Amino acid sequence: MTGKPAPMIAIDGPTASGKGTIAARVAGQLGWHLLDSGALYRLTALACLEQGIPADDAAGAARAAAALDVRFDAHGVSMAGRDVSADIRREEVGNLASQVAALAPVRAALLDRQRAFRRAPGLVADGRDMGTVVFPDADLKIFLVASAEARAQRRYKQLIEKGFSANLLTLLRDLEARDARDTQRANAPLAAAPDALVLDSSHLSIEQTVAQVMAWWQERASVPRA
Repeated sequence: MTGKPAPMIAIDGPTASGKGTIAARVAGQLGWHLLDSGALYRLTALACLEQGIPADDAAGAARAAAALDVRFDAHGVSMAGRDVSADIRREEVGNLASQVAALAPVRAALLDRQRAFRRAPGLVADGRDMGTVVFPDADLKIFLVASAEARAQRRYKQLIEKGFSANLLTLLRDLEARDARDTQRANAPLAAAPDALVLDSSHLSIEQTVAQVMAWWQERASVPRA
């Protein structure tokens, strides 16, 4: 490959910090491609659930990840030709995704697939290790955070609006457990890249958060790329 890679913005952060929503809005405003890396791990988790692969079967989970027949489009996410947009947002899938994401073979199986999303005119990628592992040369790295309480409230509202039953205290405990698991795992732990800009969205609206990201991008884009 010759020439400079397509420009990109990496948005990392803990579960339910809003990074997926923000990434999608920013990608839409810029007219760029979007990578929801969390969806790939959720899809892997869903495949494991459906195939009866236990959470500690690293080789089996990696095979499931490598064999994913996935399609992202404006209508949602499909796997093997069926719409699984709602299925991958179930709490049991999210919890398992956090577990399989800690497995080195699974992360290796999905690495090249994630990097292939970077193409012209640009890419906005969200996840937990976009700026540290997958795209360490990203033009702009953002680490989006919010308090556990704010994130639990958001997830609760999101689930209720989609017709799922939910318990706020249970969601809070699950988020805290997933935070601990994500930050303490040996493989690509959740952490802000040294050159990332930290954005706390606890008391910001989606529009305000997007506006801040766009402002940072405009500042970064005005500087000639190396």
